[in-house]
Amino acid sequence: MSSSPVALYGFTRPELVALVTGWGMSAVHAARLWKYLYLEGMDDFAAMSELPARLRSRLETETMPGRLAIARETHSSDGFTRKYLLALGDEHRIETVLMRYTGRTTACISSQVGCAMGCVFCATGQMGYTRHLTPGEIVAQAVHVDRVLRHTAEENPALSEADHFSPHHRHERLRNIVLMGMGEPLHNYDAVMKAADILCDGAGMGLGAKKITLSTVGVVPGIIRMTDEKRQMHLAVSLHGATQAERLALVPAARAWPLDALMDACRYYTETLDRRIFFEWTLIEGKNDGPDQAHAVGALLKGMQAQVNLIPLNPTSGYAGLPSHNTAAKRFQEILAGYGLPSTVRQRRGIDIGAGCGQLAVAEG
Repeated sequence: MSSSPVALYGFTRPELVALVTGWGMSAVHAARLWKYLYLEGMDDFAAMSELPARLRSRLETETMPGRLAIARETHSSDGFTRKYLLALGDEHRIETVLMRYTGRTTACISSQVGCAMGCVFCATGQMGYTRHLTPGEIVAQAVHVDRVLRHTAEENPALSEADHFSPHHRHERLRNIVLMGMGEPLHNYDAVMKAADILCDGAGMGLGAKKITLSTVGVVPGIIRMTDEKRQMHLAVSLHGATQAERLALVPAARAWPLDALMDACRYYTETLDRRIFFEWTLIEGKNDGPDQAHAVGALLKGMQAQVNLIPLNPTSGYAGLPSHNTAAKRFQEILAGYGLPSTVRQRRGIDIGAGCGQLAVAEG
C-alpha cells in the first residue's frame, strides 16, 4: 500500500536537502526547489524546468507542495481586508485573513482548527477544539497570502503608491504575520515554532522573526519555553481582566494558569530577554472598560516593559456584550499613561465579514 504524499511546506530547508540527497540527487537541486516554492511561488512540479526530470517525477509521485484550496473568499467593504476559508486535506477548514495598512501587509493566520481555550467572547473559542494544524498547514497560509499579493497590486488601483513596492521589487510582499487566527499557538507549540523557522529562512520568504507576533491566552509553560529558547518573535498576551476572578469570568484558561503565575511568566520573559511584551485587552462596555479597571491594569503592569493593545469587542453570535465607546477607550488610555504604560486602540479591519479579532470561526460538518 502506498503512503500519502508528504507536504513540502512542512519541511525546513535542511530537511528538504536531506530528502533530495536521500534520493541520490544533488543538494543544488534541493536549493532550486526551495526557491521555486518560496521565491517564485510555484506549486506545479512539471513547470519547474530547471529540476532534473527524474527529480520532478519523484516529487510528483511522493510529495505535494501542500497548497490549501480556497473554499471561499470574502472582501470587506473597508477595501483593505480579505478573508479566506481554506480547505485542509481532511474534511476540516480554517480561516486566514489578509489585512493592508499603510506601508505594510499582514497575514492573520491560524494554528488550530477551533480552540480549546474557550474565551467567552471569541467565536473560535465558542466553536471548540478539533485538532492542531501541522507546520505545513501553518506555512501554507502565509504562502497563500504571499501568492495573492503577487497578483493584487495591478488589480487594485485604489491602493496608494505607498502600498506598492517600486517596480524593481518582484511583487508586493507579505511584511508581517500575526498568529492571532483560529487556535491557541502555544497549545500547538512545536508546529508553530517549526512553521516560524521555515517562514524566517533567509533563502525563502525571509520574514524577520520580529515581524511575527504570537498571541496567547496565557499558556504559562509556552511563555517560559519561548523565553528559554530566546525566541525573537513578539509576544502578545490576552489579559482582559486585572484580577483572577475578573479574568476567569472571560478566560476559562485562567483556571489552569492563574493570573499570578501568568504575570510571573511575563516578567520572566521581559527581564530575561530585555524585551517589551504586549498585553491585549478587549474593551467590553460596562464590564471591563471603566476607570477602576484601567487603574487596576496600570497597577498590575507598572514598571514592566509593556504596551497595552485596547481592542473594542467585535460582535459574535455566542456573546451578548457590546464594544466600548471611543470615549471610554480614550479615558482608559489616559489612565494607563499615568502609570507610564503606552497603549494603542486596535484599528478595526474586516468586521463586516467576520474577519476581526475574535470573529474567526468555521461551522464544521
